[in-house]
Amino acid sequence: MTSHLILASASPARTKVLTDAGISHSVLVSAVDEDAVAAQYGPLDAFDTSLLLARAKAEAVASADGSEGALVIGCDSIFEFDGEAHGKPWEPEIARARIRRMSGSFGVLHTGHWLVDTRDVSDGGSGATVGAVASASVHFAQLTDDEIDAYVATGEPLQVAGSFTIDGLGGAFITRVDGDPHAVIGLSVSTLRGLLASANLTVMDFWV
Repeated sequence: MTSHLILASASPARTKVLTDAGISHSVLVSAVDEDAVAAQYGPLDAFDTSLLLARAKAEAVASADGSEGALVIGCDSIFEFDGEAHGKPWEPEIARARIRRMSGSFGVLHTGHWLVDTRDVSDGGSGATVGAVASASVHFAQLTDDEIDAYVATGEPLQVAGSFTIDGLGGAFITRVDGDPHAVIGLSVSTLRGLLASANLTVMDFWV
């Protein structure tokens, strides 16, 4: 039976990573309330929060109609800066303040991954429900106030973890990445490879 991978995320960047890596997949977005899930567990650091939310998304989609017999991968990214966990800023003033603090400094982007194997045992299902976090240090250039204002005005940083992207306009302000660059985009293909191995599969099983 041909294996089917479902990405439990509406992120265009994540689906592009999979597509560029030749990995066939479909998209089914979860309706997980991230704030409510995080509140259930109390204070967590950025690393643990990214894994918790990735698991919540993957398990929600794995239990939804249309996921039967598939492998479901959920992801969530949290930016850690000065010991604080930063998700999506949503508001321009929050994004502007964060970027001003990050200017000329660095932080760590944690992307949690969670894989659920919904296949029946008779179809080779492993019953795997496993996760891992891929992290990378992101170093930022010294930005001028005009650059910060112009970037925030584009709207790009408002709905992304940490208020920046590396694969969009924000890439102009990133000077170095130490670690898996795909983790900064929001889905590490090498981490996915490791999780698929837990389900007795390889990335080649999903190559187009």
